[in-house]
Amino acid sequence: MNKLQKKQAGLRRRHRRVRGKISGTPTRPRMCVTRSNSNIYVQVIDDVAHRTLCAASTLGPDFKVQGKSGATVEGAAVLGDIIGKKALEIGVTEVVFDRGGHLYHGRVKALADAAREAGLKF
Repeated sequence: MNKLQKKQAGLRRRHRRVRGKISGTPTRPRMCVTRSNSNIYVQVIDDVAHRTLCAASTLGPDFKVQGKSGATVEGAAVLGDIIGKKALEIGVTEVVFDRGGHLYHGRVKALADAAREAGLKF
């Protein structure tokens, strides 16, 4: 197993461990963060109904207008603000944060903090 495979296996293991402890409900859906080297994707998911309530990513038109890069902390903060506003529009005020196996640091933390500032509670 090479270095990349070990990193990916560790990420999958951490993500399974996190998902075993949290779940989204209709009253408190799960906000799932997926991060790559160049982009971030966020979904607000109701796990009971198996439905995505809203989503945003650094590839979407809402983010592209801002002119930021998805690979930076500033870009993640802008995306957190976008997802926070989208969630409030559909009536979601409280979520469970799913960091997706990534450390709560850097872009993941910036996204979460910006979503909190937009009005989401978690």
